Amino acid sequence: RQSALTGVVNISVPVRCVCGARVVVSARTYADFTPQASFDIKKCDVHKLEEGPPLQAVLTREEGLQYYRTMQTIRRMELKADQLYKQKIIRGFCHLYDGQEACAVGIEAGINLSDHLITAYRAHGYTLTRGGTVREIMAELTGRRGGIAKGKGGSMHMYTKHFYGGNGIVGAQVPLGAGVALACKYLGKNELCVCLYGDGAANQGQIFETYNMASLWKLPCIFICENNKYGMGTSVERAAASTDYYKRGDFIPGLRVDGMDVLCVREATKLAAEHCRSGKGPILMELQTYRYHGHSMSDPGISYRTRDEIQEVRSKSDPISMLKDRMLSNNMASVEELKEIDVEVRKEIEDAAQFATTDPEPPLDDLCNHIFYNDPPMEVRGTNPWTKLKSIS
Repeated sequence: RQSALTGVVNISVPVRCVCGARVVVSARTYADFTPQASFDIKKCDVHKLEEGPPLQAVLTREEGLQYYRTMQTIRRMELKADQLYKQKIIRGFCHLYDGQEACAVGIEAGINLSDHLITAYRAHGYTLTRGGTVREIMAELTGRRGGIAKGKGGSMHMYTKHFYGGNGIVGAQVPLGAGVALACKYLGKNELCVCLYGDGAANQGQIFETYNMASLWKLPCIFICENNKYGMGTSVERAAASTDYYKRGDFIPGLRVDGMDVLCVREATKLAAEHCRSGKGPILMELQTYRYHGHSMSDPGISYRTRDEIQEVRSKSDPISMLKDRMLSNNMASVEELKEIDVEVRKEIEDAAQFATTDPEPPLDDLCNHIFYNDPPMEVRGTNPWTKLKSIS
């Protein structure tokens, strides 16, 4: 039976007899969907570049479903983290990424997994896109042995292969990222480093020092300012004499991108990556985005902005809704199919939360492990000269 609205073919298939009763299940095929479509994307503002990314982006059905699932996973994971924090199961610093999902997913779609990425402390989304699992991220948030940093890092310090955190000091990851880019150039592997920071960190002196070195040495580094309009509780207009963050590199070319559109971010990242790989040195991107939560879980997020402002962004610019509308209006997916993804994602999050609340905490014996890489076991002094702990790399 084919639905005229969705193009989904429903085929009833008899499976087997249970207690003499015939069980019938519905097997669906998705043969009639549009395999790919082109979409108009917002023009990027450019600085010291002859032209920006194309004004049209091609999206295949498979890419669309993948982006949708990943963004929905990040969104649901962050909402679950909010819930566990309020139950005091997650403690300490916790900065949520909901609202900014198009940045992480779009950047990842524009580079390779063999490239490198470093960010500040709003890092859960990037940990997922770089190859971490929801279980590992949730267990890290609750400080358990199965966490991605074995329960020792918490919200701000997660790492995977080619992902260097999660860094707690404002702006300090930027020179580290330039160091990773220097290693890329030195090793000659045609890799690059994506180095992310927020609008609040954009006035840090060490960032300008890094621009200078990266430009002198022509490092393959994409500097990305995720401008979510507020540095903690201070709006960008009150914090920066110039809010054109994409021009802050001065002698470094720059792009200002709609950070709420996953396709816009992807196309801009592809252009930036090509710039770096061709030996032209660093490039700067400003992603105009928005966070729905406060700066961290200790910030209700409504003392310096109104609920109406947050609701307006949700209703007009939500990255997940934008992708969903594009796919549905171009017959690239059905409502039922996307709902199935939502159900699968929620189950994955619930399973991960269950694991994160039942997995044991790391024992005290693990406290000093993993200080040095590949060293023989060594003794580490405890809180006083008489207590000794053993460190195993």
